[in-house]
Amino acid sequence: MTRSYRFISEHRAVFGVTRLCRVLGVRRPGFYEWLAATPTRAERAADDERLAAEIGEVHACHRGAYGRPRIVATLRRRGRRVNHKRVGRVMRERGVVGLTRASNAPRWSMR
Repeated sequence: MTRSYRFISEHRAVFGVTRLCRVLGVRRPGFYEWLAATPTRAERAADDERLAAEIGEVHACHRGAYGRPRIVATLRRRGRRVNHKRVGRVMRERGVVGLTRASNAPRWSMR
């Protein structure tokens, strides 16, 4: 969809929105909704970059040991309101992962 909307946006002066939407099989109101949301997407992308910098800082501060739950808790303690799913998405997009315990590593000692 995004590719179609982008194509319509680039060529609407020549062919008209109605004709392009009909040819590409997309709804005209859907195109205008996408067009209206463009500034919001840019703001969200910029905020994601700032969040990624904070995530990287927390991750590096704890030598790569912290995963999503601990990073979310740390950011919230610092006063940043974040959603755990958003932090997970930003981490996944940038390849940031925490350390995982080996499956056979003991979780406690019986001494």
